[in-house]
Amino acid sequence: MYFWKPEHCRHIAILPSSSYAAASPPASNSPLFAARGITFRHANFDDPATLDHAFADVENLFFVSTNTFDNARRRIQHQNVVDAAKKAGVAHVWYTSLAFGGFGSESRAAVQQAHYMTEGMLKESGVTYTSIREGLYTEPFPLFLNWFPDSATLYLPSSSSSGGGGGGEDGGIAFTLRSELGEANAKLLLKGGHENEIVLFTARESITLPQIVAIIHETTGRDVALEFVGSEAYVEKNAAGDVGNKSAAFFEMMVSWYEGIGRGELSVTDGLMAEGTDGAGCGD
Repeated sequence: MYFWKPEHCRHIAILPSSSYAAASPPASNSPLFAARGITFRHANFDDPATLDHAFADVENLFFVSTNTFDNARRRIQHQNVVDAAKKAGVAHVWYTSLAFGGFGSESRAAVQQAHYMTEGMLKESGVTYTSIREGLYTEPFPLFLNWFPDSATLYLPSSSSSGGGGGGEDGGIAFTLRSELGEANAKLLLKGGHENEIVLFTARESITLPQIVAIIHETTGRDVALEFVGSEAYVEKNAAGDVGNKSAAFFEMMVSWYEGIGRGELSVTDGLMAEGTDGAGCGD
């Protein structure tokens, strides 16, 4: 989580470090920021008292969603943040949502439900907010294939296994680099605007999972097989002896992701992020 005061600039690097602060749950992270001259504030989403202190005198709050897949816990954590932001009089909350469904709100992907829930909290609170629906990170693409360097066969759920709702062989994903998302988010905060709106940050093009497997073949020379199976078989085959020690519950949750991918929910692209990373600066 990061905080900014609105400073108009051409390049983020010229901002004085006194104009922003960083926060995270582990207080032990403080030296990482202190070494760069950045103020650090302890903010634990499970402890509202820390949020009251962290949000004091904050004008712009960059609210990064928690990393739990437990939506019940996330509901409590995010409500704590929204309540504390309103109590502190934060002028603008910028929330990092996810890009399932593009600008719509019809995705049934389990992970996206938590983001819709938080967008609803922000709207009901009355605070000024912007929901930034971020494209899926490029860097962890192996997670979507459950691919490891020694993998010989990859199993993904087929569209027929989800009642025609889509599967791993259908639909593209506009994978987006974290570095570009970081730059675009920072410039968006500095420029301002988009009050009580949803914006979409994605790469310009999408790619399918079978196309990624073809690239793995081409770049590594490894002949990795790709099989599309029913949802139950997908969970069973991937959870059995998973190299990453992920549970069956994790793969069960992922089925809803593939259904969303198959419906084209992650293939939606928008040019706003490209506009924010073209070197044009932060505005006047």
